[in-house]
Amino acid sequence: MDLQLQGKSAIVTGGSAGIGLAIVRMLAAEGAEVTVPGRGLKKVNEATATIRGKVSAIEADLSTAEGARKLIAQVPETDILVNNLGIYESKDFTDITDEDWIHYFEINLLGGIRLARHYFPAMLKRDWGRVIFVSSEAAAQVHPDMIHYGVTKTGQVVVARGLAEMTRGTRVTVNSVLPGPTRSEALVDFLKGKASNPDASAEEVEKEYFQKERPASLIQRLAESSEVASLVTYLASPLAASTNGAALRCEGGMLRALF
Repeated sequence: MDLQLQGKSAIVTGGSAGIGLAIVRMLAAEGAEVTVPGRGLKKVNEATATIRGKVSAIEADLSTAEGARKLIAQVPETDILVNNLGIYESKDFTDITDEDWIHYFEINLLGGIRLARHYFPAMLKRDWGRVIFVSSEAAAQVHPDMIHYGVTKTGQVVVARGLAEMTRGTRVTVNSVLPGPTRSEALVDFLKGKASNPDASAEEVEKEYFQKERPASLIQRLAESSEVASLVTYLASPLAASTNGAALRCEGGMLRALF
């Protein structure tokens, strides 16, 4: 299927690994010109080196206002903004410090807000654009060991819907995507740290995790990054013009609410 992205420009934050890298790969394959900002230029270049298409790296720490300004100065406009940058951890609520809360807000929520604040008005003026927040099923289903993470992910959904309300009558859309646990090297290490037997194989650790902590999952496995990226890439396409203000789930069926 031709997603009609040839010649469109895109920015994908957190694009050097995991879901973000898969999104970069798919957008580039569809003909979009993709910019990938990151704290380390070498890491981004190495991650995107094998991607076919037009991909450029920019060194910019988007957890800071200065990093956002640096990206905006080099890329003042974009057709597609994918706010994917994010961090997570398991931590008891009483151990989450003020510094932890601020750190999570800066990276998971405020980083995307800063970029949307700049790029979104220009999309409205041009009467075309896509803003996509990669949130999490934790935005809708509270995990008591990740409350600070969940708060920021719920915040992304609220921001996305609020911006979508401002697009009325235009060809600009704003949506959020709610993945579930998605395979990456970092997540596999995270799951091993929670396993009853840290020396178990990756397959055994994954099976135990879904049996004990995510029994509601219908797929009973980690999603692949490409499975999330395909939804994000579709939302970035002109073909998804009537999907606006939505929080789309791709979490393997863990959320039981119908709507």
